Amino acid sequence: MGAMSDLPKPPQLKPIRVGPVEIASPVILAPMTGVTDLPFRRLVRRFGSGLNVTEMIASPAAIRETRQSIRKAMWDSAEEPVSMQLVGCDPHTMGEAARLSEGKGAAIIDINMGCPVRKVTNGEAGSALMRDLRLAASLIEATVKAVNVPVTVKMRMGWDHASLNAPELARIAQDIGAQMITVHGRTRNQMYKGSADWAFVRKVKDAVSVPVVVNGDICSIEDSARALEQSGADGLMIGRGAYGRPWLLAQVMHWLDHGTQLADPSIDERHSVMLEHYIAMLEHYGRDVAVKMARKHLGWYTKGMPRSAEFRQQVNVMDDADAVIRHINEFYAPYLSRRAA
Repeated sequence: MGAMSDLPKPPQLKPIRVGPVEIASPVILAPMTGVTDLPFRRLVRRFGSGLNVTEMIASPAAIRETRQSIRKAMWDSAEEPVSMQLVGCDPHTMGEAARLSEGKGAAIIDINMGCPVRKVTNGEAGSALMRDLRLAASLIEATVKAVNVPVTVKMRMGWDHASLNAPELARIAQDIGAQMITVHGRTRNQMYKGSADWAFVRKVKDAVSVPVVVNGDICSIEDSARALEQSGADGLMIGRGAYGRPWLLAQVMHWLDHGTQLADPSIDERHSVMLEHYIAMLEHYGRDVAVKMARKHLGWYTKGMPRSAEFRQQVNVMDDADAVIRHINEFYAPYLSRRAA
């Protein structure tokens, strides 16, 4: 990040209204399976975020109330209002899952029409719905009719570059009653390769009157500025840019509000946040599961630090949580401020 004087001037974004929900500073945490669980979202919200979205929850699992779906649907009262993201391919099941989610307190129901993972698209869900707009419309309609809370839709540009139909799907969604559209600036076939096409999102913005949020490759304030300028979007959704940086959304919000750079946390603070996150994961998942799930987070937090590759190699084969905590403390010890006894 350059000097504060080098920062681009922030656009004057208005709060986004999604039904009765107001997103005062429209910087939204993206739903990311295996990442944006309760421990991570709680940290993001404490630093600052306009809206948190849960991990993607399969609608059949939500109805059966599987252990995994219940865990994914948990949130902290400090996060409220929360958007709960559902994925599915059967309208009745989606409607029922949405109704149950509303009953549990979800303020917004978000429909996933963007997930590119084969396990999801093989079931005609996620971004596969962009190949079947009739089914997509049925899912949105069933969800809107099932709940009193607002429904939003997250999509990609299209299935591939021969079928960039996000503007058409967005119009359909708006006509049925969806109240916000988020667009990841890639096709399904791109997966996460190449660069997000923020300029394409302007075509969706021009096609609808509901708020449009731009998503994909937003990893800095400079990215935020370019994404907003190229897309004309009403807000930003940040996903992978927040890996190991739960404070990134707060920094973007501060820039939007004040035009200045909020400094990164100190090494001491980052060490403290990483430990807090790790311990929260142990409590959330149980030690055996959490030790493995947390490895990616430990890698993201330490990326770019001296000896971080060696640190990652070591913790990635550790199965004892207490040993990992000792290793974290030993890794950070040379960099921490010398405190008086």
